[in-house]
Amino acid sequence: MNRFVKLALVILSLLPLSVMAANDKPFTIPELKDWQGGEGLFTPSTACRIVYRGKQPELRRVAQQLADDYALLTGRRLEVATGKPANGDIVLEIAADKKLGNEGYAIRIADGVRVKSPGAKGLYWATRTLLQLSEQHQGSMPKGSLRDWPDYPMRGFMLDCGRKFFPMSMLRDYVKILSYYKMNTFHIHLSDNGFKQFFGDDWNKTYAAFRMECDTYPGLTARDGYYTKAEFRDLYRLADSLGVTIIPEIDVPAHSLAFTHYRPSIASKDYGNDHLDLFNPETYNFLDSLFAEYLQGPDPVFAGEYVHIGTDEYSNKDKKVVEKFRYFTDRYIRYIEQFGKKAVVWSSQTHAKGDTPIKVDNVLMDLWSNDYADPHDMINRGYRVISIPDAWVYIVPKAGYYYDYLNTKNLYNKWTPANINGIEFPERHPNIDGGMFAVWNDHVGNGISDKDVHYRVMPALRTLATKTWTGAATSFDYDVFMRQGTALCEAPGINYAGYYPQGTLLQRDRVQPGDRIDLPQVGWHYRVSFDIDAVRENRGTVLFSHGDTRFYLADPVSGLVGFSRDGYLNHFGYQFYPGEKAHVAIEGDQLKTTLYVNGKAVSTLDVKKITYGKAGINYISTLVFPLDQAGDSFRSRISNLRVESLTDQ
Repeated sequence: MNRFVKLALVILSLLPLSVMAANDKPFTIPELKDWQGGEGLFTPSTACRIVYRGKQPELRRVAQQLADDYALLTGRRLEVATGKPANGDIVLEIAADKKLGNEGYAIRIADGVRVKSPGAKGLYWATRTLLQLSEQHQGSMPKGSLRDWPDYPMRGFMLDCGRKFFPMSMLRDYVKILSYYKMNTFHIHLSDNGFKQFFGDDWNKTYAAFRMECDTYPGLTARDGYYTKAEFRDLYRLADSLGVTIIPEIDVPAHSLAFTHYRPSIASKDYGNDHLDLFNPETYNFLDSLFAEYLQGPDPVFAGEYVHIGTDEYSNKDKKVVEKFRYFTDRYIRYIEQFGKKAVVWSSQTHAKGDTPIKVDNVLMDLWSNDYADPHDMINRGYRVISIPDAWVYIVPKAGYYYDYLNTKNLYNKWTPANINGIEFPERHPNIDGGMFAVWNDHVGNGISDKDVHYRVMPALRTLATKTWTGAATSFDYDVFMRQGTALCEAPGINYAGYYPQGTLLQRDRVQPGDRIDLPQVGWHYRVSFDIDAVRENRGTVLFSHGDTRFYLADPVSGLVGFSRDGYLNHFGYQFYPGEKAHVAIEGDQLKTTLYVNGKAVSTLDVKKITYGKAGINYISTLVFPLDQAGDSFRSRISNLRVESLTDQ
């Protein structure tokens, strides 16, 4: 052996164990910037407190949020206190540090935890890091020191609620999920319409929706799902407490069929009823009153800093129309600003190239298509921009164009917000405020459920959270990132997907009408099985439910075994004979739901094509299985209930 190698081995053998066993950089989403490992774990003792130092009211709020979420994750509640900390406490304090910015923070984990940040928002993000560390170590945290800050100030997600309604409960959960991964922007698309080729090429029959309660124009609000003003104000309050900015969008002057259904006189005569007539003064009167309803007064419904006014995909066939579109865009930017808001717009100024000036200062632009707006040109003009490139970050579930699921490997390894559809800018360019991804629900009536959307969102959200915070400097291998990221919860106390590791989750000898089940739901790649001694059931007889999801022994229309969710009713074309004894199993994944009877697959609800003339959509019949509540009126005997997760999802 080489004598230098021998000497090195001797030196290594004499080093203290603490030097040799320093903790590697721990896994978090987003990834930490700077880490110096210590040795071993800090485990909060029974005497451990969360101590906030300072008189700012936000400090107590952040400390209490940490205590509440730590209890949800670990089952242990830590006392919240102020004043002088003791050894072994978790201490939160605000301290100046120009290098960290208003969202950065520093943590030292040793025989206690010390957290410092220039502001309350940074302290709050630090608590998300502590929670993720605790989640992975059964309530403990690896010792070490870290400093962390985001590369980009806006990191977010856009959800199309116009073409598909999502309940307010889901939006509230999404605020919590975004917050857990330090995503600070939630763009809610509140109005839109379907494509008329799926509705007999008839604008009058084409689906359109405006999702806000509306007093100015009674009857404008969608009847199949909407948000009240009170609950939208509450959503703002929740988001503000969790570091998340809500950006509501009323999309005009294209994508505006909901408004022309209500007021046909403001529809364009030349470009389709989803286009507003830009030359009609009534159009402006209508929109002025609509926006004012949500922006005016001491307690406006749209309570945040930003309001999105749409301005995408209007026709550019006529020079006069282009100039009028540019006038419209500039007018509503300035109109929004009269209420003390900042306007957000979709990028369209290359597509609508013209001479009419459009305001630039303090306007935020979503750069989504280089054909609609050249990124270099928009940035050179001085726009602050969000990188939301359609070729990278657009999800349209099961549509056959854009992504069904984002290519997270490609995003993780190759994309940052500085890449706008292949045009590369320097990292942390001062005009690029951040990056987002989007879910569009173009194909109205395609059976897509909130859970179908959610399963697509989570891998994308975790990936974009990392890439918009950490930028290009990721150090974990993608496979490690996906494996360890999936093992993290969605947020403390939230399991919207019904995800559980592989194994038997529940067994129950008998299910009686009205029973509560100790498992709300089970997500894809499951098997739910039971024995049935059947009797004739009345139509609408529910066996299990969770929220608005129902599993029927006899569905309300045909009396067949089936399920409903999101306003869609599906059945297996099967019913049990009175007196029949059978072993039943249901299995479901991201494509299909299958009913087995006595070990035989008797019906599979798979993706099916629905055609409308030359057009077509893919219809989905998936099911995240509901278990929370047994129905109160079934008469069949149900026994030997068994719930299994078939894979580590």
